[in-house]
Amino acid sequence: NEAGRMRKHSQTRPQGAQNAQAFSNAPTGRALASTNRSAMRTAWTTPFLAVLALAAGCAVNPVTGQRELSLLSTADEISMGESQYQPYQQAAGGRYQVDPTVTEYVAFVGQRVAAVSDRPLPYEFVVINEGTPNAWALPGGKVGVHRGLLVELDNEAELAAVLGHEVVHAAAKHGAQGVQRGLLFGLAGVGIGLAAENSKHAERIVGAANLGLHLVGQKYGREQERVSDYHGMKYMHVAGYDTMAAVTLQQKFVALSEGRRNNWLEGMFASHPPSPERVANNRAALAEFPPGGELGRERYQERIATLLANRSAYEAADRARQDAAKNPVLAMRLIDEAIEEEPREAQFHGIKGEILASQGRYQQAVEAYDAAIKRDTGYFGHYLGRGLARDSLGEKLLASGDIARSNSLFPTPLASYKLGAYALAEGQRPQAKRLFEVASQGTGNVGRAAADAFVRLDIEDSPARYVVAEPFFEDGKVVVELSNVSDYHVADIVVRVRVDINGETAYRRLSLGRLAADSVAVLDSRLFYRDEDEVKAQTRVLEAAPGW
Repeated sequence: NEAGRMRKHSQTRPQGAQNAQAFSNAPTGRALASTNRSAMRTAWTTPFLAVLALAAGCAVNPVTGQRELSLLSTADEISMGESQYQPYQQAAGGRYQVDPTVTEYVAFVGQRVAAVSDRPLPYEFVVINEGTPNAWALPGGKVGVHRGLLVELDNEAELAAVLGHEVVHAAAKHGAQGVQRGLLFGLAGVGIGLAAENSKHAERIVGAANLGLHLVGQKYGREQERVSDYHGMKYMHVAGYDTMAAVTLQQKFVALSEGRRNNWLEGMFASHPPSPERVANNRAALAEFPPGGELGRERYQERIATLLANRSAYEAADRARQDAAKNPVLAMRLIDEAIEEEPREAQFHGIKGEILASQGRYQQAVEAYDAAIKRDTGYFGHYLGRGLARDSLGEKLLASGDIARSNSLFPTPLASYKLGAYALAEGQRPQAKRLFEVASQGTGNVGRAAADAFVRLDIEDSPARYVVAEPFFEDGKVVVELSNVSDYHVADIVVRVRVDINGETAYRRLSLGRLAADSVAVLDSRLFYRDEDEVKAQTRVLEAAPGW
């Protein structure tokens, strides 16, 4: 963070207008560092990945038997799936808890299909407490099914078709192949963005879980879907299920997609697009995997009876959340009806907390969140909601504990930002900076507020990242050009100038009250020299503060 210059002949500072234009196009300090690192990373990773690809070589896909590039080992896939399994469940809505026998039943059917798969993996199946119809598989065999999909299925064979399809995605390394493509094209890394565009309580909670999750949300290619449909039918057949269910299931999906139901478009069809071609392919596969196995309709209807009985309650809860802002009275009536119908559902009590908090009834909101946490101690959203309500009541210690618990279950930019504010209030500056920097990765108002909070602290800690000071020799005196290379206004800038003239050293402390973003200022050091003198000059930015 020091700049130095030795005078040679008639060296002078560039003309003001020309120099200012040069700096006005400069990236921010962080962007400048990022650009340099990006260039180095590109130069380094391109040959590295080529060598890595050659070193990894080809492997035989355990499902298709085809040779393909393999950068990730089975252990890598399993580790990746295990590390992401809990966060994905949290982001999707948490585990369905009201009737544990539903999850046990889904897991039983899933293990029955997985037992005949082409690749032994530690398969695991969970029911997600989310009404959007969807199912997904992580690398290594972790599979999630949303309760919203279960109530749309008719029989156990259709469930086996769904789970068999997801098992193939894991067994055939489809998720891992997506990660490999990201590595090869420099896109590695799963981004989590917080959608919190305003400060309304309910939208902040819902937004914290409205995440762009790469591995779950990725759209599978046409060939991957064909492979999963075909081999999923094979697994169904070997497991003893009626493979006609795979045909009727795809027919149902095509009909629903043509009806353009939003929840289907947001869920299942976003990552598993249906088509008449897939129906035809499944029908053709019946010649190889003939129907006639178990359909299991009565058993299926019996085992998910609780979900079917509570369907109207979940629909009322969804409408309550949608109507909370525009019609809170109706929203409260709907959520109370849902709670009366199924008091065991923690999600209903959490939604009630959101509605109450949006009305400024924070104490009652805390009580509603208490009821939610009593029924489900493992979902981050209830702790985050209660923490925000307590924060509004001025109960900072209790709020901090709740928000910290939320962040331990599922880190979000909103929780990190609030915890950073608490840390700063307690004088824990390094911890606050770390939390603000994490939160600044989010989008919307929270990400911007966190970035501003981080920069406010970082300008004081590392002023030379934001202001560059360069000495110049001009008309017999030393001047210092200050350039704000950031997107932020900077104030109270202090620069130390050291000038050596014929071996004798002099120091000056120069100051400037304010320097706007992407702008330049010139300071006179009041240090003079003669033409015949040998002059050296160095500058160092000592202090700066936020200027906004």
